[in-house]
Amino acid sequence: MARTRAVDFEEKQRSILDSAAAVFAELGMDKASMAQIASHSGISKALLYHYYPSKDALIFDIVRTHLAELDAALEAADRPEMAAEARLRLLVHQVLDSYRDADNQHKVQLNCAGTLAPEQNEELRAIERRIVRRFSGVIRQINPDLEAERPLLMPVTMSLFGMMNWVYMWFRPDGPITREDLADIMTTILLEGVRAVR
Repeated sequence: MARTRAVDFEEKQRSILDSAAAVFAELGMDKASMAQIASHSGISKALLYHYYPSKDALIFDIVRTHLAELDAALEAADRPEMAAEARLRLLVHQVLDSYRDADNQHKVQLNCAGTLAPEQNEELRAIERRIVRRFSGVIRQINPDLEAERPLLMPVTMSLFGMMNWVYMWFRPDGPITREDLADIMTTILLEGVRAVR
């Protein structure tokens, strides 16, 4: 007979993912062990294996959950009827807000290359492409000429992601600017520069 799920299965699973992300972020994917993750999660190794059969399964679910939540947050926040500049500002704000308290998950995402199976990587890339397309569509509205002579839309879009994705390396909540300030700065840099890109 199949084992039934506990009422708090999803809550425990999320707690495990958060703990595992912290361990992976601190020790790296290779050095972190299932025993260390179980200890950090406050559960037995046997219970950890009940939720996740391997480190790879944990890594995949950390990144998949992180990306899926970002994608859903952008979908909920997006306002296609807005002027493109205001819409871009809204989306940048949403990304930085979604990254709040997610530094560990973000580190795992940025460092998981080579640890996952091809089909897992493809599933993650599909979510990433959806997120990137949302931004590139807005940037194309701001400057339709980005692809007139050379394919510049993707380099411009990924330059914005370059700014957003490395915030965790240096931004401090108790620093001189807020996340909201930073989102405005990033958007302004892109908006003021993107019109001049040829």
